Amino acid sequence: MKSILATMLASSIALTASAVVDKNFDYHVDRFADIEVLRYEVPEFDRLTPQQRIMIYYLSQAAQAGRDIIWDQNGKYNLQIRKLLENIYTGFAGNKNSKDYKAFEKYMKQVWFGNGIHHHYSTDKFTPEFSEAFFTEQVALLPDSALPLQPGQTREELISILTPVIFDPTVMPKRVFQDGAYDVVVNSASNLYGEGVTQKEVEDFYNSLKNPNDPEPISYGLNSRIVKEDGKIKEEVYHLNGLYGPAIAKIIYWLDMAKSVAENDAQKAYITKLIDYYVTGDLKLFDEYSILWAEETDGDVDFVNGFIESYGDPLGMTGSWESYVNFKNQASTKRTETIASNAQWFEDNSPMDSRFKKDKVKGVSAKVINAAMLAGDAFPSTAIGINLPNANWIRAAHGSKSVTLENITEAYDMASHGNGFNEEFVIDAPTSKIMDDYLYITDMLHTDLHECLGHASGQLLPGVDPDALKENGSALEEARADLFALYYLPDNKLIELGILDNPDAYKAEYYKYMLNGLMTQLNRIEPGKDIEEAHMRNRQLIAAWILDHGKKDKVVELVKKNGKTYVKINDYKKMRGLIGELLAEIQRIKSEGDYEAGAALINKYAVKVNQNLHKEVLDRFATLDIPPYRGFINPVMIPVLGDNGEIVDVTLQYGETYPEQMLRLSNDFKTLGY
Repeated sequence: MKSILATMLASSIALTASAVVDKNFDYHVDRFADIEVLRYEVPEFDRLTPQQRIMIYYLSQAAQAGRDIIWDQNGKYNLQIRKLLENIYTGFAGNKNSKDYKAFEKYMKQVWFGNGIHHHYSTDKFTPEFSEAFFTEQVALLPDSALPLQPGQTREELISILTPVIFDPTVMPKRVFQDGAYDVVVNSASNLYGEGVTQKEVEDFYNSLKNPNDPEPISYGLNSRIVKEDGKIKEEVYHLNGLYGPAIAKIIYWLDMAKSVAENDAQKAYITKLIDYYVTGDLKLFDEYSILWAEETDGDVDFVNGFIESYGDPLGMTGSWESYVNFKNQASTKRTETIASNAQWFEDNSPMDSRFKKDKVKGVSAKVINAAMLAGDAFPSTAIGINLPNANWIRAAHGSKSVTLENITEAYDMASHGNGFNEEFVIDAPTSKIMDDYLYITDMLHTDLHECLGHASGQLLPGVDPDALKENGSALEEARADLFALYYLPDNKLIELGILDNPDAYKAEYYKYMLNGLMTQLNRIEPGKDIEEAHMRNRQLIAAWILDHGKKDKVVELVKKNGKTYVKINDYKKMRGLIGELLAEIQRIKSEGDYEAGAALINKYAVKVNQNLHKEVLDRFATLDIPPYRGFINPVMIPVLGDNGEIVDVTLQYGETYPEQMLRLSNDFKTLGY
């Protein structure tokens, strides 16, 4: 499970003592539509040994080798469209100041950011602002060699297929459709399911494979595409000799290179097992790899590579391909190690029913990391925290790894300084002051607790299907982890452990969370739209539920001040009590697989938007010019060669532009046709 940054951090936030930041570093790269592209530093890269840096380089090559996979998973025409758009972009010889070209350039950048033609967050299809005539004219100017034609396909056929996909708002309008009142498979435009496949057919297919009494259930559907052939449902499995084989072959090559310079035998063992899984597609091998990976905690260098998170699947089963390459931030890791070493205390003292608590929390490890390469579904938009493996039985029996990406959070923070957010949205000076003083550390702690303990807490009752919550599973799981973190932020235990030095520090995160969940995250929603993304649904669910259930005592209010709406928290202690109540209920829903109760919570609190408040939020953000979404380009890794051409070290460069990086990746890591 991953945690996505909730909102822009406050405008003036003190960094923790562990942060090493170059104040002259230029974080800003590009700005277009509703997106800003940043770059991040990789502090402490120089403290690593040459062998460790070489391992990171090999793992980064493996990460980028899977880029085409996420593009194809996100939509069946994405790779064709990317190739076509890039060839128009690089070969354009007309007036680059024309309205059509400027609109085309903006669209190209949006498509790069979304890894396809749908928005990375809302999953709505991008609307091109250039004309069909401009598009057709530019395609006509390309030579046949520059066209991404399928075998036997003509130029005219290509245009006739792709034109409505790009321009017609009724064609493939939403990548991930989550309204449970309709068939979420039929109505989703992703490429995880073939033509004519229905939700019922998918559920029936996997239900026929599942054994409700299996204590170690396979994560069915994690690495496969469901198609219908001759009226029968079948899986196309992602593996070396199956679907995505050419890309997987490159991933395997670079993983094997990384294994040759691994830091220890345990790393070699889990990389070997990951390769075996990629060769066969056998999900039992993936579970074996996940166990080995979760139990290896000695190395500095680490990575995620595979079909992991299922947010892109309307049924929450198939994993989107992603990769993170990272190494330990030694100073800040002391904080997360302290939290992890006390995991049993937090589990025992949570407000959940004892039936749903783990008698023994096993193998929870946590660290703060510096990201060195982001790829697949983790790029350009990325998480700030990760807790894996996702399989409940592995977490219960073997533990999990939790990481906080500190250099990513620092980049967000440094790029937000002086943006006026506090002045516009925070209700008063005392609240703004405590956010200035403590939001950075409490936001980091929220991520630590969310990933390290929240996702690792609780257990399913025997026989409960891990997929029982269906389309609502991701949002409810994120809510469960958020609530766990929020519940413990005010606890004296954090003072006792020396993690916080002020018993009121938690108020910074409580206020930001309510402000974001009730108001400021609406900046990411188009007027008239519902909330779709799982993390956004989670946050509104929590904030709206607290507002509703605390209204008798006015625990939290929306108040007017000088004609503007503000969040006002009147009783922080009672708010914590409400958080505990909701955590207990969502844990019950999860543990019992209560689909109806989960759907009722989502539909009542998480989806619909107050249109008047939404308009006000958009108008106020417009005066600040803060982008709703941010993401990153990666540093460029430059291998240093020895006398015999072997790699002896690796250096980093930061000067690449957004288009330069995207075009380089498309050129250097094209693995799936065209």
